[in-house]
Amino acid sequence: MDTNQQDRDVIEINLLELARELWSKKGVIILAAAALGMAILLFSKLFITPQYESTTKFYVLAKQDSSMVTSGDLQASTLLTKDYAELIKSRQVTESVISQLNLDMKHEDLLGKLTIATPADTRIVTISVKDEDPYRASEIANAVREAAAEQIQKAMNTEAVNMVEQANIPDNPVSPRATRNGAIGGVLGAFAAIAIILIIFLTNDTIKTSEDVERYLQLSTLGVIPLAEGDSKAKKVRRK
Repeated sequence: MDTNQQDRDVIEINLLELARELWSKKGVIILAAAALGMAILLFSKLFITPQYESTTKFYVLAKQDSSMVTSGDLQASTLLTKDYAELIKSRQVTESVISQLNLDMKHEDLLGKLTIATPADTRIVTISVKDEDPYRASEIANAVREAAAEQIQKAMNTEAVNMVEQANIPDNPVSPRATRNGAIGGVLGAFAAIAIILIIFLTNDTIKTSEDVERYLQLSTLGVIPLAEGDSKAKKVRRK
C-alpha cells in the first residue's frame, strides 16, 4: 500500500515538474508558433497562385412542356441527374470547350478545374470551375454548361436542359486561405515546440537536486553546499 502511494506521489511530482518546465519555456513555444505561422502565411500569399471559383446551374426535366410533366417524369429526372454529371465530364464536352475557348490545356487539366454537384432530391446540376483568372473561370463554366446541355440532349434524347444561373465573375479568390493557413501553422509550431521540450525533459536523467538523489537513488544526502555568487560568475566567465 505504501509502495503504491509512493508511485502515485512520484507521478504527481513529475507532472507538476513537467507543467513547470513547459511554463518556463512559454516564450520559446510562443516564438515557435509565431515563426511557423508567419512563415506559412507569407508562403501562402507570395508563392501560391490565387484561385477563383465561378458557378453556373442548369435544370433538368424529362419533357420540355411543363403541362405534360407527370410525377414519374419528375422522379426519373431526379434519378438521372447523376448520369448527367458523368456526361458533363465526358471528353466530348471538355474537348468542345477547349476548342471553343482556345484553351492551352488537355482533357485531364480541364477536369481538374471542374466540380459537379447534384443536390439530393433536385433536378438541378451545379457546375463550378476554379481558375487563376476570374473572367476565364466564368467563361469556362458557361461554355461547359452549354456544351453539356448539347451532349445531354444527344445522349439522353431530351430537350429539357434549361439554365438556372449564369456563371458569375468572382471578386475574391477561394484559395489559398492565407489567414487560416497561418493559424494552422501557428498551432503546429506550438505543438512542435512542446513536443521537443517534452522529449528533452523526459530524456534528461541528470540529478539536479537533493530530492532527485533520494527519489531515484534511494540515498540520503548529508548536506548541500551552496554555490556562491562569485563562483557562479567565475564559471560563466570561463565558459565564455
